[in-house]
Amino acid sequence: MLLGLVATLAVMLPAVPASHGRDSEVRASGVCGGGATTKIAVKRDDGALEVEFELEHSRTRGSAWRLVLVHEGRVEWRGRARPRGPRGSFEITRRVRDLPGADRVMVRATGPRGLSCSASATLRR
Repeated sequence: MLLGLVATLAVMLPAVPASHGRDSEVRASGVCGGGATTKIAVKRDDGALEVEFELEHSRTRGSAWRLVLVHEGRVEWRGRARPRGPRGSFEITRRVRDLPGADRVMVRATGPRGLSCSASATLRR
């Protein structure tokens, strides 16, 4: 029960925006099970959004993860990634259209034995 409460509170924490010159950026931590961690960063870049998603889980090193990137409720990309190195991490970077108004981006990763992670962020104008 306590673990469920902690996971719920982690989802509710707001992403912290950071300004870098003319580009605006937002970063947030995600929610995972089984000791995995995720981070997401979304920033404006030349009329598009650049989305970076990082996952770290040393116990699934080398195992394939299925990924889905959703932007404003629409699937923008599906793919796979494999953690590498001693920490068992990977990072994906994708570009999506910068829609009018605030942009909500979410990445969901499904790993071995049903392990699931997600991270989301909203970049405001």
